[in-house]
Amino acid sequence: MEGESAPQPGGFIPPTGLLTPTPSTASSRPVVALPHPRQKPLSPSGSKGDQVRRSIEDELLNISRRYVKKFSGPDPDNPVVGYTNFTEIAKNLEDVVDTLWRTGTPFLQIPFLLKVSGDFTQYVRSFPLAPAATFQLLSKIDHCFASLLCGHDIATQEVLPGFENGLRGGMTTTDMVRCRSLVEQTRVLIVEMISNETSEGSDEDSEDDDDEDDEEEIDIDEEDDGDNELAGVRLEAARVYENTIIQLGSRLGDGGLAPT
Repeated sequence: MEGESAPQPGGFIPPTGLLTPTPSTASSRPVVALPHPRQKPLSPSGSKGDQVRRSIEDELLNISRRYVKKFSGPDPDNPVVGYTNFTEIAKNLEDVVDTLWRTGTPFLQIPFLLKVSGDFTQYVRSFPLAPAATFQLLSKIDHCFASLLCGHDIATQEVLPGFENGLRGGMTTTDMVRCRSLVEQTRVLIVEMISNETSEGSDEDSEDDDDEDDEEEIDIDEEDDGDNELAGVRLEAARVYENTIIQLGSRLGDGGLAPT
């Protein structure tokens, strides 16, 4: 792409910082599979809202317990089963995101989505990279954040429940600043994880090459497949929270991401 700097060692992000998507450059993706929200938001003082809040809190607590259990040994007195990979956590977090979106209730969606995003940055670094599960989860959260920031579904353009009279019921400035911080942390973290996995893979390949100098030639097709897969992962990493960044830039007026 014209004007783009050459790839740098150890990753694909230039040393000047993360690239910020713009409305004209944001990539098109398949529509994220989120459930359709209810027509009217739940009342903050209603019993249904309290019930949903407690249910989500319980689910997030259960996810946290299973994550902690990963680091401890078997305990016959503790029925909690620890996670073995990030795909399992991502699936459970996706279920929470789906539930939040279905509520159509900003006072539940905003704080809990911010919590899920923060929990993600803790959980994902404790497991080997699982690109498919990771990017699917982040795409859903990105869709939710971006839609809540502008008051309508970014895919269907439908006005969201609770936003019929404008953005007053949406994110506060404090929410947006926190959201931006989480977006920045997540994008940097994903790039670092990909770079680390790439470096480890390169080290292993180098050792294998030293041991197999006199054996059969490397299968070029397999090598190309691996390169294409890595390129796809890097492209997905560059798209992380792309819609949220655009909407944050529109609301905060500073490009969405803090200067690096």
